[in-house]
Amino acid sequence: MGAVPRTPQPEGATGEPEDVAAEPPRARRGERVVQLRPEQTGEGYKSVYSELTRPSLASRLRTGVRVTGEVLITFGLVVLLFAGYEIWGKSAIVDAHQDDLSQQLAQAWGPTGDPTVAAPSASASTKPPPPVQGKPIAGLYIPKLDKNWVVVEGVSQKDIRYAPGHYPTSAMPGEVGNFSVAGHRNKATFWRLDELGDGDVIVVEGRNDWYVYQVSDSLIVKPTQVEVVAPVPGKPGVKPTKRMLTLTTCNPKFDNYQRLIIHAELARTQPKSAGRPAELGN
Repeated sequence: MGAVPRTPQPEGATGEPEDVAAEPPRARRGERVVQLRPEQTGEGYKSVYSELTRPSLASRLRTGVRVTGEVLITFGLVVLLFAGYEIWGKSAIVDAHQDDLSQQLAQAWGPTGDPTVAAPSASASTKPPPPVQGKPIAGLYIPKLDKNWVVVEGVSQKDIRYAPGHYPTSAMPGEVGNFSVAGHRNKATFWRLDELGDGDVIVVEGRNDWYVYQVSDSLIVKPTQVEVVAPVPGKPGVKPTKRMLTLTTCNPKFDNYQRLIIHAELARTQPKSAGRPAELGN
């Protein structure tokens, strides 16, 4: 009772336990074990170090490469997120603004708010009021792309932020001249404009009529070649005789050092009282 238990001894051991020197660590294949060496100073042994813990040129290079890699990966993720927002994130915002513009256009075109209902009859000599900057003026449909937009007046960055914009000095829909429209090259607007080819249909909706245009040409120009939106495309100063439509956007995608141009010529006009054009389906 009260006796201190004896420390268990290994099987086969006799006598009192003796201090056993610690076995040095064994190096694994491809590794080298470096014995730590104490450093003696005037105040005694202050620290220990080894050749493995000393910063070397190789270790500094490895650290630099690792940090650079982490920075580049982070930067790449940020770029991908921004690109994703530019392509998909803006679509929901543009669609919401397009719904609002559609309602504004319906109210401007008729007291019933239905854009397919012609406005009350007026004298043929009555000239429509000039369009207001930033306000909706027409509908634009591209059946091949299954896309449609409300077009606003003006081509400033503010005007075309959420909608294609009409060049103020160009003709209005269906008029002799060149009804010219600019739009951003984003997922919600003129992203797929390069898919249009000769003969493809573009439909413009006016207050009382539908205007059916057919693509006649597509080209890529420099931003300075503004003659593409002249009354006669490519021939500034020439008096127009045709009723043209021109769509402009940036090229290539994700850049703006060029312009993609789509020219179309009016094929026919259909009054709204006759219903929707067959080109738009049901």
